[in-house]
This record gives sequence, C-alpha cells and structure tokens, in this order.
Amino acid sequence: MTVSSVRSSLALPLRTTVVGSYPQPEWLVDHAMLSARLPPRVRAREIWRVPEQWLQEAQDDATLIAIRDMERAGIDLITDGEIRRESYSNRFATALDGIDLVNPGTALDRTGHPNPVPRIMGPIRRREPVMVRDVEFLRANTDRPIKITVPGPFTMTQQAQNDYYPDAAAAALAFAAAVNEELRDLKRAGADVVQIDEPYLQARPDDAHRYALPAIARALEGIDGVAALHTCFGYAHVVHTRLAGYPFLAELEATPAQQIIIESMQQRVDLTMLESLPHKQVVLGVIDLDDNAAVETPAAVAAQIRAALTHITPDRLMLAPDCGMKYLPRATAFAKLCALVEGTKIVRRELGVPD
Repeated sequence: MTVSSVRSSLALPLRTTVVGSYPQPEWLVDHAMLSARLPPRVRAREIWRVPEQWLQEAQDDATLIAIRDMERAGIDLITDGEIRRESYSNRFATALDGIDLVNPGTALDRTGHPNPVPRIMGPIRRREPVMVRDVEFLRANTDRPIKITVPGPFTMTQQAQNDYYPDAAAAALAFAAAVNEELRDLKRAGADVVQIDEPYLQARPDDAHRYALPAIARALEGIDGVAALHTCFGYAHVVHTRLAGYPFLAELEATPAQQIIIESMQQRVDLTMLESLPHKQVVLGVIDLDDNAAVETPAAVAAQIRAALTHITPDRLMLAPDCGMKYLPRATAFAKLCALVEGTKIVRRELGVPD
C-alpha cells in the first residue's frame, strides 16, 4: 500500500484492529510457566523454549504466523503480535540506561501482589532503538496498515522502584522522553500507527491525576500521524478483581493521542463512557478475552457495535478485542478475530459502509 492509500483505508468508518499481543506458539514459549506467574516486569528468559542462538529466527517465524493469522481473519490494522516480548512492557523498560538489571526492585502489581520490577538507579536514557527491527520486519511482510506498541511512561513508573528521581512525576517524565525517542524512530521505520500502553491509568487513578497527563504529553510530543493510547482493566487471565469503570477516561480528551483504546466486554461497562471523549477516535474492545468466554458470534459482536453507535458516530469508531490476546489458545484467538471482523461487516453493510 502507498502512504496515501493506507491513510485512506484507516479513515473509513468501522475498521478493525488488535490491541497488541497475539498468542505465541507453544514451541516458542512455555505457556504453563508464563500463565502461572504475574506478567514479568524484569526479563524472564526462562520462558523461551528455543536456545538463544536460534531465538531471533524462531521469533521471526512465529511473528510471520501472527501476521498471517491477522491477515486471514481480515483485520484492517495489524501488529506483529508482540511475539518477541515476554510481556507488553518489560522488553522496552529493561533496555534503558539507568535500570539495574542485576538487583531488581519490588512493586505491587495491579493484583495487589509484590512483583520484581526494574529498579531505577540512575538517569533513564534510551541508548539505542529497541523495536525498530520489529517494525521493519512487519512492514516487509505485509501490505496492510501496521501498528507498533510501546509501554507508556505512567505505567512504566508504576511498574518500577524509583531509587533515583526525587518523585514519581520526575521518573515518569524521564520514561516519557525515552518513549518519545522510540516512537519517532518507529514512525520513521514505517509504522502507520504508534501506540502507548497505559493500563495503570485505570488501576491507579489517584496517581494518574497527579502526574500522568504531563508524562503522556511528553511521550507523544511531535509524533507525526496517528498516535494511540490504550488503557484497560488488565489481562482477564491475570486480573480478576478490578475497579468498576474507567475513573480516568474523560481526562484523556486532553492528551495528544488521536485514538483512545478501551474495552467494553469483560466488565460490561456503561457505553455512555464514549461520550466523554467527544473529539477522539475510539477503538472499542468488543471481544471478551476471559479464559472461560466462548467465541462470540458475529451477531453478538454486531449487537455490541450497534449499542456503541448510540453514543459515538461511525467515523470515530474502530473495533478490537478487549485487550491483548497473549494468554488465549491460538485457535481461540483466531476464531475471535474472525468473529470480530464478520460482526463488524454486518454493521458496515447495515450502514452502507464499504469493506
């Protein structure tokens, strides 16, 4: 696709995308080990089944599987499935200067349990691009619009032990500067959309009110094209007790992000929340990723989309799964993506929107 055709396709109403992650193959990752622990914030090389000397090649092969599954399902804006990551955040956070990788710190996870986390022991700086090769690989292997994700500065601050900066706000701004440098390189490498993941905005609203917005603004400063911000209730596989609703959502209207990515199914949220973002494109999760959730029918997906359209216009709505699909069996994840696409097509036809 040319740049202009990519932008035109994304500008159509009711496009589909994914939040980020897709299931890693069993031959690549020990899923029993991954699922039995909290999402790793420090490196967790022990989950990989492939020896280090062949790991990059294996990750490339698995990334091709994720790309092809998203294409076969008919997703409009795809990612690389975050196949090379042990979690959505640790690959980037642990690649920065100023982080002690030998002596990690401790912080409470959003489940309330202590978790080993990056320990900030000096100035946070990005020494080199972290995911540029990921974008280049994705761009070389699909002609669809592509998106890449990076952990957001507020969430990385919540997932770190700060032993250097005077307060959390200062640490968040340092993380934000590193994110901004990365996003600029990812755009130059060919990403059509860049996304920052900020799930802790929902889990820690008091802290979010204190220092999240300046950090997010710094992370997205000067980024050309579409930038997205994702916030959620956490992986359904991991987080079982959650705050009700989004206590920090209307505030995101003030961020530079053009897209706000939120979920609706796992918590059965009140869709009037969409009215709190009157000038944003909203990527709404309409696929439940709970371990026990059956694969949705296209009719059920269409019903949720129609319900959302009573609060937002079609030109400002995109559809996605509720969160990353990392913990699902691959067959289930693929079936859910197919249901997402087919359910969206039902509503497109009803509204006369082209596929």
